[in-house]
Amino acid sequence: MFCYQCEQTAKGEGCTKIGVCGKQPEVSDLQDLLVYALQGLAQVAVEGRKVGVSDGDVNVFTCEALFSTLTNVNFDEKDFLQLIPKAVALREKLKAKVAAAGGKAEFTGLVANFEFASGRDSLLAQADPVGLKGFAVENPDIQSLRHILLFGLKGIAAYADHAHILGRHDEAVYEFVHEALAALTRKDIGLEEALGLVLKCGEINFKTMELLDAANTGSYGHPVPTPVPLGHKKGKAVLISGHDLKDLDALLRQTEGKGIYVYTHGEMLPAHGYPELKRFPHFYGHFGTAWQNQQKEFPQFPGPILMTTNCIQRPAQVYHDNIFTTGLVGWPGVRHVKNGDFGPVVQKALEMPGFTEDVNGKQVMVGFGHQAVMGVAGKVIEAVKSGKIRHFFLVAGCDGAKPGRNYYTEFVEKVPRDCVVLTLACGKFRFFDKDLGDIDGLPRLLDVGQCNDAYSAIQIAVALSKAFNVGVNELPLSLILSWYEQKAVAILLTLLYLGIKDIRLGPSLPAFVSPGVLDVLVKNYNIKPITTPDEDLKAILG
Repeated sequence: MFCYQCEQTAKGEGCTKIGVCGKQPEVSDLQDLLVYALQGLAQVAVEGRKVGVSDGDVNVFTCEALFSTLTNVNFDEKDFLQLIPKAVALREKLKAKVAAAGGKAEFTGLVANFEFASGRDSLLAQADPVGLKGFAVENPDIQSLRHILLFGLKGIAAYADHAHILGRHDEAVYEFVHEALAALTRKDIGLEEALGLVLKCGEINFKTMELLDAANTGSYGHPVPTPVPLGHKKGKAVLISGHDLKDLDALLRQTEGKGIYVYTHGEMLPAHGYPELKRFPHFYGHFGTAWQNQQKEFPQFPGPILMTTNCIQRPAQVYHDNIFTTGLVGWPGVRHVKNGDFGPVVQKALEMPGFTEDVNGKQVMVGFGHQAVMGVAGKVIEAVKSGKIRHFFLVAGCDGAKPGRNYYTEFVEKVPRDCVVLTLACGKFRFFDKDLGDIDGLPRLLDVGQCNDAYSAIQIAVALSKAFNVGVNELPLSLILSWYEQKAVAILLTLLYLGIKDIRLGPSLPAFVSPGVLDVLVKNYNIKPITTPDEDLKAILG
């Protein structure tokens, strides 16, 4: 195996024996083989679109399967042993459709014709030549851009899959995913073309996040500012983590009237702000503080835990026998909920003790999406013009267990009282319960939502830039980002596509960014690593 797609990769260079995330080398190799199978499928899909053939099953499967290779989504061998032959079957079926439409269905290259072995061990023997190091080009900067593109595509696939679950699709998204996957099979791509594809990846990710925003708000309403208790109620309990609002909706419906309270964890916290979800009286509060504490928090929870996506530390799965998963999420030995039937989760909740008494904890506020913030835009603008608000900081991104992430807690604590902090994604759990007070009734800490709600943050920035008649880079706004996995890569590419400059990134720079590519990012976008909170605040505010 060789994997360096996440921030915690071994020695900041790459995992070669076992993933720091807990991914076994066999799973890593099967994921590489699946990506290669998707590249062959993509080659055929590209030819299909030239003659008007776009297969819905192929489009959806490509994103679903690519999503399954994200960090901490699926570590179950048996799932990949099923996904790989399915990709091949779809590839051959699509070839026939393309041929019937008069398109190119004969391929001279290896990828679209690759014959995958049928047995597990024989299949694993095919992995090395198609992995990140096996399928390589000589120029390290081109190789770096190719891997940035691949990891960005994985982020797009995640958001496209979430949108698909809620019935939203965009042909342009599927078309680019196939175009880019097919391009990764070529060894003749130059620097300019590779860079262009990477920036196009950012553009398409923006479109995908916009699609998902419409799917979420179209289904559950626009988030509204909502207090969420961090305590708990006496009674049976279920904890739900991840991103999938449809799963949460189904869980709330199936637990209604059964004496079970539903609590959120991780990226599900913002769900409390959606009108169509918050209307359930047994949707109570949030349990847990931060991603890195899951191994302590999960055993304390007296009910089943439902994981809907990849916001979890894999070792927490190993010892906890009350965990259920949905969708693409899978770990060996963990029970999987199928077809939206949460009956087994409900039954487990009724069997477990639940909380034995009420505990009143702190409250946190959620629901500051772009519509909510722009609803008080006049007040915000006046506060800036009057000098009451000096600066905005977007402190956002992924959380993780690696040392150095306490930077973000300290940074937020040291932000001056005449500044506002916007936040989103699971990185906020380093500081989401801090009481920063308010400025003329406007909270100084605004929770914009999940990682995909970077779209909302961008809309807020664009609206403010129009109100002040300046470019986004001229706003009193600084981006302090933390990254962990591939959705963060896609979001960063979106920010670069939009021309956002002066981004501070941490806790470390990606191992897959070569010195030459980093030099381009520094020269064109002034992207820089975080240093210390005091130094960075001084550099920004003077």
